[in-house]
Amino acid sequence: HACQIAGAGRSQIVAQIAGRMLVVSLISTAYNVGAGLRAAPHASSSRAASTAVSMGMDISELIDDAKKSRLEHLEAQAIQSLKVAVDQFEKPVFPNAMIVGDCVITHLLHKIDALKTGKVKIMVVDTFHLLDDTMPFLGKVEDKYGFEAEVFGPAGLESKRNLSPENFAEYDKKYGANLWKEDIEQYDKVCKVEPFQRGLKTLGADIMINGRRRDHGAERAYIDIAETVPVNGGLAKLNPLAYWTLEDCFDYAAANGVPLHPSVERGYPSQGDAKDTVPVPDPDGLSGVQGEAGSVKWVDGVWTGDKAIWLDYGCERRGRFVNLLNKDGSKKTECGIHVAGAEKTFDRDLWDTSKAVQTLAAPSDVESLTASGKEAVVVVYAPWCQFCQAMEEEYDKLADASGLPVYKFRGDEEREFVKANLNTQSFPTINYIDASGKAIKYESEDRSVGAMAEFAKSGGKVAA
Repeated sequence: HACQIAGAGRSQIVAQIAGRMLVVSLISTAYNVGAGLRAAPHASSSRAASTAVSMGMDISELIDDAKKSRLEHLEAQAIQSLKVAVDQFEKPVFPNAMIVGDCVITHLLHKIDALKTGKVKIMVVDTFHLLDDTMPFLGKVEDKYGFEAEVFGPAGLESKRNLSPENFAEYDKKYGANLWKEDIEQYDKVCKVEPFQRGLKTLGADIMINGRRRDHGAERAYIDIAETVPVNGGLAKLNPLAYWTLEDCFDYAAANGVPLHPSVERGYPSQGDAKDTVPVPDPDGLSGVQGEAGSVKWVDGVWTGDKAIWLDYGCERRGRFVNLLNKDGSKKTECGIHVAGAEKTFDRDLWDTSKAVQTLAAPSDVESLTASGKEAVVVVYAPWCQFCQAMEEEYDKLADASGLPVYKFRGDEEREFVKANLNTQSFPTINYIDASGKAIKYESEDRSVGAMAEFAKSGGKVAA
């Protein structure tokens, strides 16, 4: 499929690499035990000693050699695929969430000299709800490997990195502190999906490198090392760790001095938003495993506790998306970035080409309208709101249907003003403005042009 996206030459290479990597990954690695046939030393148990004697070798050394060979194979495989991105594409981008696998990829990109040279851009999405030490950790990684990440957050915020209470206040003023509680899908779109897609577009990505692996869970169980996704009209997608396990990532980090997010030392196997990420186990059992926080952890390459709680299939993210449900009631397991339809983000204003809907650009424009003595209809909206997007076409017809001038006012940038003056608690809010300047709210959920026109023509007297 890559040939449809990236041009015949380089896409064929991606396809070839994808096939070759898949075959290689399915072939058992030839482990070079070296001089492994040696007399067994004193074993820790009679069973181990008996097994060692019967096999004529030191079992622990055999295992260590096998792990070492496996990591060397996986590293070579991942580096080979990363070199395709660097050598065959013009603008490779790596969205880095600073989870364990992403830290490994960062190290691998450093090994092929793709960071200091700027051959690969590191992109980070700051949701403004991350764990407190995530963005400071990014700064340390930047210093270690000699690059500066391109950080993207919710649209319209001046601060690129959320590093102070003032940044929280800026977000709360624009989007509301409880957006994630009120509508988790809108939160994902505003804080994750839209910044993610905007970042790819801004950086002009023609191939995206990411850390998804098959052992993440059912949604990713069959991903391959190379894919295509419907972003920017089609984008090559590279999963260099597709065939790794979480244990491989930790083993590689330990063997190569890869810095990991400090929360792994506090019992967090995966790093997401602070509001819905807990250690595993956690005291309340929100992760599905009840126990003392930090009883399983990884510190400087050494495990404490039962590491299988983290390493079993699909368990890395069991502390993520805690208490969050999809609309169908199922447990949330994806933030929306890597699911079908994620590319359908909104990167323009609503009614931006409309000849019927007029713009009120500032609160003073609203005040002038209400003081004019003229009847009108005003919608308070946010361009990222799915309900506002859904009514765009119908509202565009309202001026003709109602015979009144129709206006729009962007409320997510003036929340206090629209609450006080335009009856707005959520988006969209439609108001009929009478001759005295009073704003009368349209309470119905029926946003068809007929229903809205009836409300407007009746002077705001139609019952919901």
